[in-house]
Amino acid sequence: MTNNRHPNPDSDDPPLEDRVESALRAVRDPDAGVNVFQAGLVESIDVDDASVTVEAAVSEFDHKNATGIMRAMVQAVRDVPDVESAHVEPVSPSTDGAVEGVAEFDTIIAVASAKGGVGKSTVSTALACALAADRPTGLFDADIHGPNVPSLLDVSGPIHSDDEGSPLPVKTTESGTSLDVMSVGLMEDGAPLAWRGAMAHDALTELFTTTAWRADDTLVVDLPPGTGDVVLTTLQEVSVDGVVVVTTPFESSLDDTARSIELFRDNGVPVLGAVVNMGQFACPSCGDTHDMFPGSSHEEHLDAPVLAELPFSPRFQATPAPGDVAPEMEDLADAVADAAASAWDLDVPNDALDIRGEAPEKRRERVAERFTSLESGETFTLVSDRDPTPVRDFLGGLTDRRPEEIAGFEVERQTPNDWVLTATKP
Repeated sequence: MTNNRHPNPDSDDPPLEDRVESALRAVRDPDAGVNVFQAGLVESIDVDDASVTVEAAVSEFDHKNATGIMRAMVQAVRDVPDVESAHVEPVSPSTDGAVEGVAEFDTIIAVASAKGGVGKSTVSTALACALAADRPTGLFDADIHGPNVPSLLDVSGPIHSDDEGSPLPVKTTESGTSLDVMSVGLMEDGAPLAWRGAMAHDALTELFTTTAWRADDTLVVDLPPGTGDVVLTTLQEVSVDGVVVVTTPFESSLDDTARSIELFRDNGVPVLGAVVNMGQFACPSCGDTHDMFPGSSHEEHLDAPVLAELPFSPRFQATPAPGDVAPEMEDLADAVADAAASAWDLDVPNDALDIRGEAPEKRRERVAERFTSLESGETFTLVSDRDPTPVRDFLGGLTDRRPEEIAGFEVERQTPNDWVLTATKP
């Protein structure tokens, strides 16, 4: 019996490479609906006697689809007569136009919570997917001890690297809309993570600075809950343009969230607003809406605008996809984008006295000059780059009044570095 897997020099069959190519043309790209050659997935075919190696450009697929395509290609090549061994190897993805490190993003938005279990990662993933609909977006899972983003998006590793050794985020795509995703969970699939201190710091710093992102417009960073080392490391390593805090209406969660808001502001991060999650539940049986935390009032606790109030709903538990999220999440993305665009803007009248950057003596001189020039009952507005609360005593001295007699005295911190004081001239 003749073994037809060995080449026959007297055969009239086409060359082995031609037969391998013909077999591969029967393998189709599951997304584009064309064969792997038409889709540009075959980089090269190397035939060495009866051994065939195919280089495949499958980096644009998620792990599941990439594995499926390569398996189909291997099987097609192995079925070719005269082939003894077949290998399909993924080629290093092209990083043309990629940016290295999170500092290259135009806007970085962090999503945080004071407690675990309030839906922070759910909000992060849906927010990133919604933003990806109209801008190149990345999602960085910085929750190093409990990275949930991969499971929420149904993506998996392994993480590949480019020719320079920089890690490449996994790309997930839906109907032509894509999202770059980086997470320690993509590197440590199924492994328990117990990194502490310097280990966590070093791992995050390396990923923050070396990841080669294809997106470069907006990055959403999913922070771990609380205000521990990882959160502080992120604030030190990343120039965050604004943070969204997620909470439930439960009173203790609101209290902790209020303290977290102050922490972010003290670290120079504008608080874009809060997402109040799981406040209500619509009963599928009776159709009535029920308060999950009756009697709670987030307005009394949070010194930040509420960007969204989301009910407890099964539709938020479905796997989100880039450009395909619940309408409430689309509205949230619009609100977050608007808040981020104006996070560093000051809301003050045109005639406000601006003493930012002035020397201490010059500050006192200008405040005295402006305040004494006002008529009784007129409003004095001051913009400062440090907390101007002590100015109340100074104003009292200018009017021979006790400081507490200065009516309408208020100080508002509008950005991490800008305070606005208002007072009424006695």
